[in-house]
Formats: sequence, C-alpha cells, structure tokens
Amino acid sequence: MSAPAAAALEVVPTGTVGAEVRGVDLARASATEIDAIKDAWYRHDVLVFRDQRLTDDDLLAFSRHFGALDPPPNQGAGRKSPPGYPEVYVVSNVRDATGEPIGALGDGEAAWHTDMSYAPLPPDASMLYSLEIPPAGGDTCFASMKAALAKLPRALAARVARLDIKHDGTYDSGGYLRKGLAATDDPRASPGTPHPAVIKHPESGARALYLGRRRNAWVVGLPLEESERLLDELWACVETSVYRHKWALGDLVLWDNRTTMHRRDAFDPAARRVMHRTQIKGSSAPRRAES
Repeated sequence: MSAPAAAALEVVPTGTVGAEVRGVDLARASATEIDAIKDAWYRHDVLVFRDQRLTDDDLLAFSRHFGALDPPPNQGAGRKSPPGYPEVYVVSNVRDATGEPIGALGDGEAAWHTDMSYAPLPPDASMLYSLEIPPAGGDTCFASMKAALAKLPRALAARVARLDIKHDGTYDSGGYLRKGLAATDDPRASPGTPHPAVIKHPESGARALYLGRRRNAWVVGLPLEESERLLDELWACVETSVYRHKWALGDLVLWDNRTTMHRRDAFDPAARRVMHRTQIKGSSAPRRAES
C-alpha cells in the first residue's frame, strides 16, 4: 500500500469484533485502498463505512471487488430488487401504493443467522447500505463465531469438530416460510444442507463455529433429542463477542459470512426502513477445520 493511501485510510476497531474504516469514498476507491480494505476485513470480520453516497451502480462496483455476486435469496416475501438491478436485494418494511412490500424481512426481529447457510455454496460475504432508517430500533448485531468457538469447553470443541450440522432452508431469518416450500418442524426431513460444525477460513486460516441458524437445525446422525441438547450447548456461546451497529444514513456494513452471524432488532412498523444489500458468491463450500 502506498504511503498516501496508508495515511488516508484509518481502521478503528469497534471492539473484539468489527472495525470502522475511515477516510475512503467507496464510490471512488483505488485498487490500493481495496487491498487495504480486504486486509482489514480478514482481521476484523465486520467493516463499517460511514457517510457514503452510493448509487446502486456504485454499490455493485464495490461489491464485485470481493467476487462474483449472488442473486437475492428466496424470502418469505419473495425476491425484491430495484428495477434493472437483479443483484441488489431490498430489505424494507415499506409498502407501495398497492400494499405490496418493496422489500423483504419487514419490521420484526430477525433471529441470529448466517446468510443462506442452507445452500451447498453459501455466500462468502454480504453488504448492507442504508437509504432510510427509523428513528429508533432496527439495530444489527454481529457475533464473532471465532470467539464462540474459543469459548467452548475443550471436550465439546473436540467433539463438534468431527460433526456436521444440517442448515435448514424452510424459513428465513424473519421466521417467514420461503416461497414454494412446505412448513415443517422436523429438521431431519426439511430442505437444507449439512456443513461442518467447525470450519477454517480459506484466506485468514481462522477457525470458526459454523451454526447458521437455530430453527430446524440438526446434528447429522444424532437422535433428535441428543442433537437438540448439543445445539443448545453450542448456541449458548454465540454471544461471546458481539458488535451492535446503530445505523445512520449512508452507512455501509460489510461482513464475513464464514466467521460471523448477525441478527436485527425489531422497529416501529409505522417507521420507514430501506436498505440495499448485495452478497458475494461463495468461492468454496465451508471446509472442516483440522482439529
């Protein structure tokens, strides 16, 4: 990284997980700045960029520095994108003149989850950019799954390192049934994909607990009651290290889908919240970490 770029771009940790990156205009970021952002991302897992002024074209251009883009997921409210931008996913509670939602996930709480972990090739990363925010509520929290793994008792960590967890695809993080799927509460029969419970990050080499989401999760091969007990033990460590992001207009947050989980607070249904999101296509399936 050149000296001028190094001086201009400041990385300020937000705690044990996450960092705020200052001194960069993402609509005009140089190759040197992009490299510095990637280095910071691998260290901190969640990056916050304040006071950005991005068009959807700018958002897509910045996102593509991290890889090819995934289309929006199948949500309970359907796939919603701005006209002409199928790779941008609208997250909103706003309805149009006909009463149709302009985006997905509404105004309720979104439970802890990893984006699209139910897919064989989950996205590597997601970005969320704020266009309208409510006066209160709607905070997004990020949990370090590296810290969660480090908190596990040694015997439990050794046990789960050899196991796979099936990640359910029946319901989205808002609890809505995905379009075209049948409701079920049997995690052994629901649609989804098994992934290793402990994975290794392909770039940083960090080890992380990979849980995805709690509802309809199943530890492959275990009787259901035993699976539920084990998952409860693992989920008790999820909130070991959490960064709470209070949104301001023009914020863009980038998170690593392999080493974090996230959730959203509910907010006033009468308030407006409009966010545009992109996600980076998975470069490889989650890989089991060496014990």
